[in-house]
Amino acid sequence: MSRNAELRKRTDAIFRNSQIPNSFTYGAPSSAVYTEPMRERHRLWAGASVVLVLLALAAPRAQTLQRGIYASVLDKDGMPVPNLSPADFIVREDNIAREVLRVEPATAPMQIALLVDNSAASSRSIRDIRDATAEFIKAVTSNGMKNEVALITVAERPTIIVDYTTDQAKLLKGAAIFTQPSSGAYMLDGILETSRALKKREAMRPVVVGIATNGVEYSNRYRDQVIGALNDAGASLHIVMVGPPPTDVTTNEGRERAYVYSEGTESTGGRYDNVLAASAMGMRLKQVGDELTHQYLVTYARPTTLIPPERIKLTPKRSDLTVRGTPVKAAK
Repeated sequence: MSRNAELRKRTDAIFRNSQIPNSFTYGAPSSAVYTEPMRERHRLWAGASVVLVLLALAAPRAQTLQRGIYASVLDKDGMPVPNLSPADFIVREDNIAREVLRVEPATAPMQIALLVDNSAASSRSIRDIRDATAEFIKAVTSNGMKNEVALITVAERPTIIVDYTTDQAKLLKGAAIFTQPSSGAYMLDGILETSRALKKREAMRPVVVGIATNGVEYSNRYRDQVIGALNDAGASLHIVMVGPPPTDVTTNEGRERAYVYSEGTESTGGRYDNVLAASAMGMRLKQVGDELTHQYLVTYARPTTLIPPERIKLTPKRSDLTVRGTPVKAAK
C-alpha cells in the first residue's frame, strides 16, 4: 500500500470516530432522540398555559376596588332607620349593579359648615332662626361626638362667626345671631366659598347646611359653579328655608338660587325643606342633625377602570324607606 493510500485510510478512520451521534442521554442512561426534549418543552408550556388561564380567571376579583357611600335612611315619619344590612341596599353605577359588601354605622367625624341667612329678610324670624341654629349645633356635637362645625352668616357677604371646632359651648355662644338691617343675602356665595375652603382643607366628610329665608338673593353665581364646587369638595348640601319655596324667579340671581336649592341638594345627597311656620324651624334642624349623625357607610365593589362612573345611584329594596347618599371621597 502506497504512503498516500495509508494516509487516506487513517484520515477516514479519524473522521468516522469524530462524528456527533444523533442520540444522547437525558436524565437517564437510556438513549433518546432529539425530539424528546421538545416534547418536554411542550409539557412545560402546557403547564404554564394552565397557570395563565387560572390567573386570568382570578384577575377580575383581584382588580376590584372598594368604594363607599354615606347614606341616610329614613322611614315615612322622617326618622332614621336602624339595623340595616347589605341586603337592604342596591348600588348602581351608570345603571350597572354593584355588589354591596358591608353596611355599618358611619363613625368618621363630619366637617359641617352651617350657613345662616341673617339678612334683612330674617328680621321677623331671627329669634326662631337662633333657636334652630342652637338645636342643630347640639344635635351634631353632643354625647362626645367629634364633628367639627363652623358657623357662617351670609348677610352682605359670607362671614365666619366661629371657625371649625368641636367646642359646643363656643358654637352656642356664636349662635346668638342678629339681623343685619338693610342687607341682602349672599347664600350662593357662601355655599361656593365654603365648598372651596372644605376642599382646600381636605375635609374627608364635608357637609354644608343652610338656614335660608325667602328674601332677595344678591349672589352673582351660576348653578354650575356652585354645584360644581360642592362636587369637587365631595360635600352634601342641606337647605332649610323659612317660608314657601323661592318666589323670585324673574331675576337671574333668584332663578339660580331656586335651582341650587332644589337640584343641588338632590344631586349631592342632601335634603331641601320649606318650613312655613318659623316656630317649627328648631324641630326641623334637629331632624337634619339626627339624620346626619345616624348615617350608614355603605361599602361596595367596583371594577378597576380608567373611566370613573358618571352616575352613582343608591336605592333601598324596601319601598317604604327614603334613602339619600353621598359618595365617600377617595383617599389620595
